[in-house]
Amino acid sequence: MSAPMAGTDHLSHIEHVILVLSGKGGVGKSTVATQIALGLRHAGKKVGLLDLDLCGPSIPRMFNLQNQDIHQCPEGWLPVFVDKDQHLSVMSIAFLLEDANDAIVWRGPKKTAMIKQFLSDVVWRDLEYLVIDTPPGTSDEHISVVESLKSYNPDGAVLVTTPQAVAVGDVRRELTFCKKTHIPVIGIIENMSGFVCPHCTECTNIFSKGGGEALAKQFHVPFLGCIPLDPKLTHCLEQGKNFLEVYNDTPTHKALDAVIERLIRIDRDLP
Repeated sequence: MSAPMAGTDHLSHIEHVILVLSGKGGVGKSTVATQIALGLRHAGKKVGLLDLDLCGPSIPRMFNLQNQDIHQCPEGWLPVFVDKDQHLSVMSIAFLLEDANDAIVWRGPKKTAMIKQFLSDVVWRDLEYLVIDTPPGTSDEHISVVESLKSYNPDGAVLVTTPQAVAVGDVRRELTFCKKTHIPVIGIIENMSGFVCPHCTECTNIFSKGGGEALAKQFHVPFLGCIPLDPKLTHCLEQGKNFLEVYNDTPTHKALDAVIERLIRIDRDLP
C-alpha cells in the first residue's frame, strides 16, 4: 500500500493511549485488552484497539472479524469497525495476511518498521481511548512502541499477570522495563484469579491468589482488580461475541466493570 499524505498525524488528537503489557505469554493479555476496549465502549467511550502482537494476532478472532479487508484513504489505513455506530475499531496485521495460517517470520528491523507504520498510518479519527495490545516480554518491539509514542505522552501501561509466582516474577521485570523507559504504570490486573463454576457461579481459587495485588503494593502502583477464569467469557471470545452484553449479571462481569471504573478514574487523575 502507498504511504499516507505527508504531515498527517493520527495520534495527537487521541485523549488517552493505554499500553497492555505482560511479562510472559499465556496470561490472557489479549483477552484483557479486548475486555478493556469493550468495557470502555460499554461506558460510552469511543475506542480503538491496536493489535501489535505481530506473531500472534488474536484480536480479530475475538471480535469475529476474520477475513475483513483493510481500506485506504488519502491519509492512511482505515481500521475495521466492530459496531454499526463505529464507536469501536480494530487494527491488526491479521487483516493484511493473505492466509490466516501464515506465520510472521520476520527479523527485528522489519517488525519495528511494521509497528511504526501501524502507529503512524492508521486513521483513528476522533478516539477517546486507544488501547494497544503488545507482544509478551520486553523486546525491541516494545522499545519501538515506547519511542514512537513518547512525544504523545501516553497515559501509561496496564500490566497483566496471573496469580502464580512465575508470572508475577515476570511482571516484576515488566515494571522495571516501564521504569527504565519512563512509561507510567496505570495499574496491575490479576487475570485467571479463581474459576467461576458455569452452573452455580461460585468462584474457586484453583491457583494461588493475591500475587498481583501484593506486587502492586510492593511497587506502590494501583491494583485494578482480579478477573476470574470463566467458561462463559471463553465461549464469547471463541464466538466473537461481546461478553459484557451477553452475560450482564455474573461475577466476571462485575469484576470487569470494577476494573474499567478504576481505569477511568485513574485516567482522570493523571496529569
